[in-house]
Amino acid sequence: MKKLSSLFFAVLLISLPTLAQQHGGGRPSGGGGHVGGGYIPQHGPAPALHASPVPAPRPAPGPAHFNDSPGHPDTPHVHDNGQWVGHVGGDAHYRLDQPWSHGHFPGQFGPSYVYRLGGGNRNRFFFNGFYFGVAPYDYDYTDGWLWDTDDIVLYDDPDDPGWYLAYNPRLGTYVHVEYYGGE
Repeated sequence: MKKLSSLFFAVLLISLPTLAQQHGGGRPSGGGGHVGGGYIPQHGPAPALHASPVPAPRPAPGPAHFNDSPGHPDTPHVHDNGQWVGHVGGDAHYRLDQPWSHGHFPGQFGPSYVYRLGGGNRNRFFFNGFYFGVAPYDYDYTDGWLWDTDDIVLYDDPDDPGWYLAYNPRLGTYVHVEYYGGE
Protein backbone atom coordinates (compact mmCIF):
# COMPACT_ATOMS: atom_id res chain seq x y z
CA MET A 1 0.00 0.00 0.00
CA LYS A 2 2.89 2.33 0.81
CA LYS A 3 4.37 1.76 -2.68
CA LEU A 4 1.02 2.47 -4.31
CA SER A 5 0.55 5.76 -2.44
CA SER A 6 4.15 6.78 -3.24
CA LEU A 7 3.52 6.04 -6.92
CA PHE A 8 0.27 8.05 -6.86
CA PHE A 9 2.07 11.00 -5.22
CA ALA A 10 4.89 10.88 -7.81
CA VAL A 11 2.41 10.83 -10.72
CA LEU A 12 0.53 13.75 -9.16
CA LEU A 13 3.73 15.80 -8.84
CA ILE A 14 4.66 15.11 -12.44
CA SER A 15 1.14 16.09 -13.60
CA LEU A 16 0.96 19.44 -11.81
CA PRO A 17 2.78 21.48 -14.50
CA THR A 18 0.41 20.10 -17.12
CA LEU A 19 -2.66 20.91 -15.04
CA ALA A 20 -1.40 24.44 -14.47
CA GLN A 21 -1.10 25.26 -18.20
CA GLN A 22 -3.61 27.57 -19.88
CA HIS A 23 -5.98 25.84 -22.29
CA GLY A 24 -7.71 27.20 -25.36
CA GLY A 25 -5.45 30.07 -26.26
CA GLY A 26 -2.00 30.17 -24.72
CA ARG A 27 -1.00 32.86 -22.27
CA PRO A 28 -3.72 34.62 -20.38
CA SER A 29 -4.78 37.97 -21.80
CA GLY A 30 -3.19 40.94 -20.19
CA GLY A 31 -2.91 44.54 -21.14
CA GLY A 32 -2.04 43.84 -24.75
CA GLY A 33 1.65 44.34 -24.18
CA HIS A 34 2.92 40.94 -25.25
CA VAL A 35 3.20 39.56 -28.77
CA GLY A 36 3.92 35.95 -29.72
CA GLY A 37 5.30 33.44 -27.29
CA GLY A 38 2.53 30.93 -27.99
CA TYR A 39 -0.52 33.15 -27.49
CA ILE A 40 -3.43 32.18 -29.78
CA PRO A 41 -6.28 34.68 -30.32
CA GLN A 42 -9.76 33.38 -29.54
CA HIS A 43 -11.13 34.90 -32.77
CA GLY A 44 -10.04 36.68 -35.92
CA PRO A 45 -10.24 40.42 -36.45
CA ALA A 46 -13.58 42.20 -36.39
CA PRO A 47 -14.88 43.40 -39.75
CA ALA A 48 -13.64 46.87 -40.66
CA LEU A 49 -16.06 49.67 -39.87
CA HIS A 50 -15.31 51.79 -42.93
CA ALA A 51 -17.67 51.78 -45.88
CA SER A 52 -15.40 53.44 -48.41
CA PRO A 53 -16.04 52.06 -51.92
CA VAL A 54 -12.32 52.33 -52.80
CA PRO A 55 -10.26 52.03 -49.62
CA ALA A 56 -6.82 53.57 -49.54
CA PRO A 57 -4.02 50.99 -49.69
CA ARG A 58 -1.98 50.33 -46.59
CA PRO A 59 1.50 51.88 -46.66
CA ALA A 60 4.21 49.75 -48.25
CA PRO A 61 6.19 47.54 -45.87
CA GLY A 62 8.89 49.48 -44.15
CA PRO A 63 10.06 50.84 -40.85
CA ALA A 64 7.68 51.72 -38.02
CA HIS A 65 4.33 50.87 -39.62
CA PHE A 66 3.18 48.27 -37.11
CA ASN A 67 5.54 48.38 -34.13
CA ASP A 68 3.02 50.18 -31.96
CA SER A 69 5.03 49.61 -28.77
CA PRO A 70 8.72 49.09 -28.01
CA GLY A 71 9.70 45.53 -28.76
CA HIS A 72 6.69 44.82 -30.99
CA PRO A 73 7.32 43.53 -34.52
CA ASP A 74 7.09 45.86 -37.51
CA THR A 75 4.63 43.47 -39.13
CA PRO A 76 0.92 42.88 -38.62
CA HIS A 77 0.56 41.20 -35.24
CA VAL A 78 -1.89 40.33 -32.46
CA HIS A 79 -1.64 41.54 -28.87
CA ASP A 80 -2.34 39.11 -26.07
CA ASN A 81 -5.63 40.92 -25.43
CA GLY A 82 -6.87 39.87 -28.90
CA GLN A 83 -6.26 43.20 -30.67
CA TRP A 84 -5.29 42.66 -34.32
CA VAL A 85 -2.75 45.37 -35.21
CA GLY A 86 -2.52 46.22 -38.91
CA HIS A 87 -5.77 44.71 -40.16
CA VAL A 88 -7.69 47.50 -41.88
CA GLY A 89 -9.85 45.39 -44.19
CA GLY A 90 -10.80 46.16 -47.76
CA ASP A 91 -7.24 47.06 -48.77
CA ALA A 92 -6.93 47.27 -52.57
CA HIS A 93 -3.76 45.11 -52.42
CA TYR A 94 -5.93 42.13 -51.46
CA ARG A 95 -8.61 42.51 -54.11
CA LEU A 96 -8.88 39.32 -56.16
CA ASP A 97 -10.54 39.10 -59.57
CA GLN A 98 -11.74 35.58 -58.74
CA PRO A 99 -11.95 35.02 -54.98
CA TRP A 100 -11.66 31.36 -53.95
CA SER A 101 -10.64 30.32 -57.46
CA HIS A 102 -9.25 27.08 -55.98
CA GLY A 103 -12.25 26.56 -53.71
CA HIS A 104 -12.72 27.16 -50.00
CA PHE A 105 -10.41 25.61 -47.42
CA PRO A 106 -12.31 22.53 -46.18
CA GLY A 107 -10.48 22.34 -42.84
CA GLN A 108 -11.23 23.96 -39.51
CA PHE A 109 -10.59 27.52 -38.34
CA GLY A 110 -9.82 29.20 -35.06
CA PRO A 111 -7.86 28.62 -31.87
CA SER A 112 -8.76 24.95 -31.45
CA TYR A 113 -7.11 24.02 -34.76
CA VAL A 114 -3.36 24.52 -34.75
CA TYR A 115 -1.62 23.26 -37.89
CA ARG A 116 2.07 22.40 -38.21
CA LEU A 117 3.69 23.69 -41.41
CA GLY A 118 5.13 20.85 -43.47
CA GLY A 119 7.40 22.68 -45.88
CA GLY A 120 7.58 25.09 -48.77
CA ASN A 121 8.03 28.84 -48.65
CA ARG A 122 5.97 32.00 -48.83
CA ASN A 123 5.03 31.31 -52.47
CA ARG A 124 3.59 27.86 -51.71
CA PHE A 125 3.51 26.05 -48.39
CA PHE A 126 1.56 23.11 -47.07
CA PHE A 127 0.24 21.26 -44.05
CA ASN A 128 -1.94 18.15 -43.77
CA GLY A 129 -2.17 17.87 -47.59
CA PHE A 130 -3.48 21.43 -48.05
CA TYR A 131 -1.58 24.07 -50.04
CA PHE A 132 -1.55 27.85 -49.58
CA GLY A 133 0.39 30.89 -50.77
CA VAL A 134 1.09 34.16 -49.00
CA ALA A 135 -0.26 37.34 -50.58
CA PRO A 136 2.62 38.99 -52.48
CA TYR A 137 1.99 42.22 -50.58
CA ASP A 138 2.68 40.33 -47.32
CA TYR A 139 5.89 38.57 -48.40
CA ASP A 140 8.13 40.75 -46.23
CA TYR A 141 5.99 39.99 -43.19
CA THR A 142 7.00 36.32 -43.27
CA ASP A 143 10.66 36.94 -42.47
CA GLY A 144 11.42 34.63 -39.58
CA TRP A 145 8.69 32.08 -40.34
CA LEU A 146 9.93 28.48 -40.24
CA TRP A 147 8.12 26.80 -43.12
CA ASP A 148 8.77 23.25 -41.96
CA THR A 149 8.20 23.52 -38.20
CA ASP A 150 6.11 26.56 -37.23
CA ASP A 151 2.52 26.22 -36.12
CA ILE A 152 -0.19 28.37 -37.66
CA VAL A 153 -3.84 29.04 -36.89
CA LEU A 154 -6.20 30.02 -39.70
CA TYR A 155 -8.94 32.62 -39.45
CA ASP A 156 -11.41 33.88 -42.05
CA ASP A 157 -10.62 37.37 -43.29
CA PRO A 158 -13.91 39.19 -42.70
CA ASP A 159 -13.16 41.96 -45.21
CA ASP A 160 -11.08 40.58 -48.07
CA PRO A 161 -12.93 37.86 -50.08
CA GLY A 162 -10.73 34.95 -51.09
CA TRP A 163 -8.17 35.45 -48.32
CA TYR A 164 -7.58 33.78 -44.97
CA LEU A 165 -5.35 35.04 -42.17
CA ALA A 166 -2.53 32.70 -41.12
CA TYR A 167 -1.42 33.52 -37.58
CA ASN A 168 1.97 32.33 -36.28
CA PRO A 169 1.74 31.88 -32.47
CA ARG A 170 5.52 31.70 -32.04
CA LEU A 171 6.01 35.18 -33.50
CA GLY A 172 2.55 36.62 -32.85
CA THR A 173 2.36 37.81 -36.48
CA TYR A 174 -0.07 37.09 -39.30
CA VAL A 175 -0.30 37.30 -43.08
CA HIS A 176 -2.98 36.98 -45.76
CA VAL A 177 -2.96 33.56 -47.44
CA GLU A 178 -4.85 32.11 -50.37
CA TYR A 179 -5.97 28.48 -50.50
CA TYR A 180 -4.47 26.62 -53.47
CA GLY A 181 -6.20 23.27 -52.96
CA GLY A 182 -5.50 19.91 -51.41
CA GLU A 183 -4.33 16.45 -52.34
